[in-house]
Amino acid sequence: MDKKRVAEILEEMGTILDLQGANPFRSRAFHNGAVIIGGLADDLTQLVRSKTLTEVDGIGKGLAQIIEDLVTTGRSEEYETLRHSIPPGLLDIMRIPGLGPKRVKLLYERLGIESIEDLKNAAEQHRLSDVEGFGEKTEKNILRGIERLKKASDRHLVNVALEAATEITAALTGLSDVGRCEVAGSLRRRKELIGDIDIVVSAQEKDRGKIMDSFVKLGERTVAQGDTKSSILLKKGINCDLRIVLEREFPFALNYFTGSKEHNVEMRSLARKKGWSLNEYGFSSIEEGSRKRPPVCRDEEDLYEFLGLQYIPPELRENLGEFEAAAHNLLPHLVEEKDIRGTFHCHTDFSDGANSAEEMTEAVRRKGWKYWGVADHSRAAIYAGGMSLEKARVQLKAIDKLNEQMGDVRIFKGIECDILPHGTLDYPDSLLAQYDYVIASIHGKFNMTETESTQRLIKALKNKHVSMLGHPTGRVLLSRDGYPVKMSEVIQAASDYGKAIEINAHPLRLDLDWRLVRLAKEKHVPIAINPDAHNIDGLDDVRYGVGVARKGWLEKDDVLNTWSVERLESYFKDTKRVSGKPAL
Repeated sequence: MDKKRVAEILEEMGTILDLQGANPFRSRAFHNGAVIIGGLADDLTQLVRSKTLTEVDGIGKGLAQIIEDLVTTGRSEEYETLRHSIPPGLLDIMRIPGLGPKRVKLLYERLGIESIEDLKNAAEQHRLSDVEGFGEKTEKNILRGIERLKKASDRHLVNVALEAATEITAALTGLSDVGRCEVAGSLRRRKELIGDIDIVVSAQEKDRGKIMDSFVKLGERTVAQGDTKSSILLKKGINCDLRIVLEREFPFALNYFTGSKEHNVEMRSLARKKGWSLNEYGFSSIEEGSRKRPPVCRDEEDLYEFLGLQYIPPELRENLGEFEAAAHNLLPHLVEEKDIRGTFHCHTDFSDGANSAEEMTEAVRRKGWKYWGVADHSRAAIYAGGMSLEKARVQLKAIDKLNEQMGDVRIFKGIECDILPHGTLDYPDSLLAQYDYVIASIHGKFNMTETESTQRLIKALKNKHVSMLGHPTGRVLLSRDGYPVKMSEVIQAASDYGKAIEINAHPLRLDLDWRLVRLAKEKHVPIAINPDAHNIDGLDDVRYGVGVARKGWLEKDDVLNTWSVERLESYFKDTKRVSGKPAL
């Protein structure tokens, strides 16, 4: 079991203890343990083997034993006992915004609510108002939350889907009878939320049965099994479909099962104009009695070339202008993960991060990046360890010292500064002036009107010390809609004042949305791909931001993260002005 799963289990154990009303020091030990394990720079398996887990600050003997059991055997007796000590539905209820352990425990004790269905019935019958702290407004919010969960039940975060798909494709690629194997569908197009996982494999007809038998064994349950298509339900709750085609059919199947419905309709329309019918198996002449031989396509590039088009990358296959651009060879040369030189918006243990700036810097060096930006929380974010003015000054000096020591990795001094309700910033200008860059973000009071939220963001952009907006719409995928805001006006303001906007690459956010990223590009607004990393592993989330950037038609030069240290230093300096655009 890897450290990510171990951290998830420790967090769950702490939550169960919270639900039981256990000693808060005990539950806090599990929550802290989850953060510590999630942020480990050392190899967890090696720590277990060497019996040195207890040397890690915050990991006592009890926690160490649980972790050792999970790593070595994949299970823990204490975890199993704790998990079965409460109705399983209580953990599901906590997925509803606004219902933490104390409130869920109260509902369970007072009304016997132990499932989402119980909660829904109680809210509809207005029985929640009998419980202290719950009123009519709360009941309405809970019912909205339940409805949102229901709608999201068949959608999955891109990182969860990608992790599952990677495991499946690795297993299939390892089979000797498999030719080519690729992920298709919305996951290949890098949509922000994924339904099913689609995988396409090429193989000979005689080998299909063996491949399908191997495939269905990879699932928790077999939904359907056939000769050319099978479907399984994975442990993560995602449906995965496998389609097997002949080698000559593979490019057509991969293309068909990748494109959106609208993209595929346009593909078939273009083919018909050239006298061909196109489906997932190939081209065929639509002329009765025709002896024209269909073209042989070795890959998708050949397919698009035959239709007179520039190759259209998977991320762009939404029928949103890609055909017109491809017909005139005007598609953008999309940014790639290899173009990334560094990132910004990273948290350390000065606020709510799990790792020190030194550990984050070493992780950046291992990735081959040239720089990174620390951006801990400002004082208003009390719940996230927001830094007081004095603590912020201490950190600034610490980063200066660390920059002298590290040499080959440049650490940009940044802050994620809260935008207060009236659009002012949480820190005084005198302190903001000491940072290389400032990320302005909203973390509270989401219930403003569209006009108020829009003006709040625009006023923050006018501050000469602000360099970029953080997670600009505030959405949390599968959990919380963004606050009402006219992003077209905010993007225009960013363009007018020469400020950047981030793609928050955390899979729960992916904010700025790819549709708005394209608008930002049209307005010449620079984009920063930021992981919002709270530990060293969080740096890897940049990959999901790259997917959003590509889907938004961004090229290398549109993305701050591809720029040199010298260019960034100049840009950040130039953004510190009231109006006008800095030199790009």
